[in-house]
Amino acid sequence: MILPIVAYGHPTLRKKSVDIDKDMPDFKKFMEDLWETMYETDGVGLAAPQVNRNIRVFVIDADPFKEKYPESAGIQKAFINAQIIERSGEEVYHNEGCLSVPAIHEDILRESKIKIHYFDEEWNEHEDEFEGILARVIQHEYDHLEGVLFVDHLPGIRKMMLRNKLNDIAKAKISPPYRMIFAPSKNIKL
Repeated sequence: MILPIVAYGHPTLRKKSVDIDKDMPDFKKFMEDLWETMYETDGVGLAAPQVNRNIRVFVIDADPFKEKYPESAGIQKAFINAQIIERSGEEVYHNEGCLSVPAIHEDILRESKIKIHYFDEEWNEHEDEFEGILARVIQHEYDHLEGVLFVDHLPGIRKMMLRNKLNDIAKAKISPPYRMIFAPSKNIKL
């Protein structure tokens, strides 16, 4: 089932997510829905808070980047109860967008390497290192688990310049190509 995407301004996107366990009801169905929603909306990653669930789960498929970044070919992973252990390497700008912040793309500065601890969909435990575009995609989705959006990484002046666009998203004055959940107007905190 394709789930609606939570829009910028919705309080769910600002909450820190909680760990889950193997006994989470309907876990397999939720994971299937998360993958299906990511593919249907043309995302390369999707975090549970973006579908209105504050749990520490996200999925990525970096394959669309394979022509420019060959190391991303065939990389499809689920990250459950993820914790970034270390960020390192050179800080690099790269243009990012987000399904929860449609039609806005900005250059964001992030570390080029990470080490992350997580479980996969079969509950196998991993501690892996990623770099380059994979580290970037993972950090973007991981931020959602922490209640952080990519626009939060922008300098204040740039965010001020985007204020009207962000307000339009928060107030449902947009027409995205997929279903979205918008915040009740009294709950909007920009």
